[in-house]
Amino acid sequence: MRSHMFSVRWRAVLIICVTTLLATGVAASQVSPIFSFYSSYGDALPIGGVTFDASGNLYGTTFYGGANGNGMVYELSPSAGNWKQTVLYSFNPNGTDGWGPTSTPIFDAAGNIYGTTEFGGTGSCTNGFGCGTIYELSPNGTGGWNETILHDFAGSDGWQIHPGLIADAAGNLYGMATNGGTNSNGTVFELSPGANGSWSFSVLHQFTGGSDGGVPFDALALDAAGNLYGTTSAGGGKSSGCRYGCGVVFKLTPSQSGSWTETVLHNFTTSAADGHTPACQLTFDAAGNLYGTTSAGGGSGLGAGIVFELSPATNGTWTEKVLHNFNTHAGDGNSPSNSLTFDASGNLYGATIGGGNHGRGTAFELSPTASGPWNETILNNFSGQGQGGYFPNSGPIFGPDGMLYGIAASGGHGGQGTVFQLTP
Repeated sequence: MRSHMFSVRWRAVLIICVTTLLATGVAASQVSPIFSFYSSYGDALPIGGVTFDASGNLYGTTFYGGANGNGMVYELSPSAGNWKQTVLYSFNPNGTDGWGPTSTPIFDAAGNIYGTTEFGGTGSCTNGFGCGTIYELSPNGTGGWNETILHDFAGSDGWQIHPGLIADAAGNLYGMATNGGTNSNGTVFELSPGANGSWSFSVLHQFTGGSDGGVPFDALALDAAGNLYGTTSAGGGKSSGCRYGCGVVFKLTPSQSGSWTETVLHNFTTSAADGHTPACQLTFDAAGNLYGTTSAGGGSGLGAGIVFELSPATNGTWTEKVLHNFNTHAGDGNSPSNSLTFDASGNLYGATIGGGNHGRGTAFELSPTASGPWNETILNNFSGQGQGGYFPNSGPIFGPDGMLYGIAASGGHGGQGTVFQLTP
């Protein structure tokens, strides 16, 4: 039951060729693969990012691969300088199970894993491919993991669950559906734990594709007050360059009655001073500013994407500042992928799916300046040579050793992607 539905749509949103304005520094390449994917079914397609547990093990998902060729959740454990893969769960497209996971798995305090699948389940969306699921994996005490489907999507509550999940301190899970809902432009949902292992599902917002946004592609962010923040790749202001809207940054605020109110913090445009088509999870700094990327736009309208900051004012408005315009003509990357990561000094780290010296993506660092755009250093130019992989489609994260770890969708020893380690 494999399909290219995901890869076609995702690359249509994110892989956009391009150009823009600033000079870039280039550091010596110090990337190395710690694991190369290979599936006898023909592809693995790692899409979601990776996460660490308290013991320093890495966890992630692949869209294909696993025992049934329809995706898996895996663990990588360090041992004597090498990393050993253990497949924790292989998804089975049997009409009940989900398949095609694209989200980064998350943990609860008890060590259970939670995630989403784009397709599968009991719903009848997408010409028989299913509407998607939310799953839980629990260690069974004998070295294995048991799966529980916490929610089967039906279409009216959303479908194609590309974004991953986040959790609050009470154990409630929040996420988004890329499509479906009342207006066929996606939803924001909450899943709350109850007694005896039960879970309660509710839709918090139905995107219209209009001024409120539509078609979200990545996970939400949560502030200390319990407000949710996210981006949509469509909706907001429309123009000849954004037929379905250029996308928005939004905030959802809970009320005591249980309802949620959406506020649009920024409408993206095709202006040279802005980017458009965001498909990222937002990142907070300690002062409450938001950081993210757009996969297109910026730089005199040349379309390579931007890194932006949104800063709140006392009157409730937010002001955008473009920190970097990507410029492929200068060897820079294009189409920044997914979320950004801060280090302790306030530098930002990320990756681009395209561009760089070989046209196959970059890993970059942005350092703040006294005013204006931030200084960029290219940490790695990905290429088809060597075994480090290429097309990094998820932002890197810091490991407990101070190194950066990330995912490349292609390349490596098996030609089907890698988990790589990068010296910042």
